[in-house]
Amino acid sequence: MDIALNAHVECTDGRVGRVENIIFNPVTERVTHLVVRGNDLANTMRLVPERQVKDATPEVISLAFDRKKFDKMKNFIQEEYIPANVTLYMAERAGWNIGTPAAVFVEHEAVPGGSVSLHKKAVVEATDGRVGTVDELLVEKKSGRITHLILKEGHLWGKKDVLIPVSLIDHYEEKKVVLKIDKDAVEQLPVVDLKEREG
Repeated sequence: MDIALNAHVECTDGRVGRVENIIFNPVTERVTHLVVRGNDLANTMRLVPERQVKDATPEVISLAFDRKKFDKMKNFIQEEYIPANVTLYMAERAGWNIGTPAAVFVEHEAVPGGSVSLHKKAVVEATDGRVGTVDELLVEKKSGRITHLILKEGHLWGKKDVLIPVSLIDHYEEKKVVLKIDKDAVEQLPVVDLKEREG
């Protein structure tokens, strides 16, 4: 199963959006959720469990349910209202002195505990510097385990995808994947010609 960041996502009754993030457990290297940015409402991202993925290619992810169920999925961006101990006064200069309690809205990602959210264009760093960005993940269909990351653009070798086995990943940071190897070792990894993959 090939899960591409930014791939189209389709429900049983039509297209609903694109893959924005992939959430996985860094210990088991198993994909747990996809974050799908919906087409209908701006800035709406839904958390879709991996077990609901029926099929996946680099271009399209097919889900096992309809749009109505997609619309009921948990929002990935959660908002919290935090009351403050301050009162704001409106239009004081106009002669009004109306007070209202101040509040702060805080947004955060709903990443399940112990999981990592891999964003589009997450940087991949070798031990001696940046080598590119993550574009896709190869995932074992049966187990849901990630087997490889795929570098797409910005790497040193032109228009080829570089396959990086997850065994070569040292750790994950926010918006970054850190490898155990240097740039020379990355250059020796298997590559797949983009034209071959598309054809």
